[in-house]
Amino acid sequence: MEPICGQAFGAKNFRLLHKTLLMAIFLLLTATLPISFLWLNVDKILIHFDITIPILLSSALALAFHIPVNILLAKTKGLEGVSMAIWISDALVVILLVIYLLMMERYNKEGKWKEGGWWEQGVCDWLRFLKLSGPCCLTTCLEWWCYEILVLLTGHLSNAKQAVGVLAIVLNFDYLLYSVMLSLVTCASIRVSNELGANQSRVAYQSAYVSLGVSIISGSIGALVMIGARGFWGFLFTHDKGIIKGVKKMMLLMAIVEVVNFPLAVCGGIVRGTARPWLAMYANIGGFYLIALPLGVVFAFKAALGLGGLLIGFLIGMVACLTLLLMFVARIKWDEEACKAQFLACKLQQVINEDENNKSAVNNSA
Repeated sequence: MEPICGQAFGAKNFRLLHKTLLMAIFLLLTATLPISFLWLNVDKILIHFDITIPILLSSALALAFHIPVNILLAKTKGLEGVSMAIWISDALVVILLVIYLLMMERYNKEGKWKEGGWWEQGVCDWLRFLKLSGPCCLTTCLEWWCYEILVLLTGHLSNAKQAVGVLAIVLNFDYLLYSVMLSLVTCASIRVSNELGANQSRVAYQSAYVSLGVSIISGSIGALVMIGARGFWGFLFTHDKGIIKGVKKMMLLMAIVEVVNFPLAVCGGIVRGTARPWLAMYANIGGFYLIALPLGVVFAFKAALGLGGLLIGFLIGMVACLTLLLMFVARIKWDEEACKAQFLACKLQQVINEDENNKSAVNNSA
């Protein structure tokens, strides 16, 4: 959705933006059905085998609401109450964003609501949308699945119980930094796609490289914060001295991973903003699955480096993935991408205008 809606917004093609938004909602709602089934049956399965200010404000209000509701439901319903509180908070964010969207569309002076496009989805629109959404989803899934495989491999180490505990605590801190990284990725993708849609190739180029520079600085800051927190982070989760010692050691290695992870994610956002998400997908396949996991297995089990070996292999794979994406970004021809964005974001509007003109001409002649 990001590249189409971003470029459509830059090109002021609000009909395309409207129809793509609805297609994305329908697609996500369809995807929730099998996911909901899995959650409802997760016990049986186990037995048998972040427009940034509105999002910021809605998330802040939901968080303020989530804390007391979570405490109340946790006391009355236990673990089930925690899940209910999360659902209520997510629903509140959605409701607030929908209200904001309706108010902006209906009362905006430009009258974007009247431009329509909400129910004009055709087969070609769905095919184009799915062609872009598939690689976007796979890019994210491939990276997350690699983390899950990392946890599974950790469970096969000689000191599996301690190693899994160390990794879980370290990744918990990584998830905190991920929220910052996700914000940078979203901003980079939207900014690049907006400028390409507005046919501002030079501004898009500048936005991409400024985002990349900010990601390097943010990754370095995140790494320093992780190093500073390693002395007390383990104590927040356990009193096991072996796990605490392992957390201190692995957070040093994970800090280096964060320096690479931030620009890697932002590079993915940049190529997504150019409506070429498959580049990030190919880089993830090559970096994570052809390099990171095999090397991690060799270092952890053959070289007997344990959890550190898995993370070293992971780091090498991420460096390879980042190198590929940097090459892709460096080779982007921004003028050509701006022309492609005009074709992607403006073609539909031109067709609609021609149809309306033809209808008007027929009515006038009649």
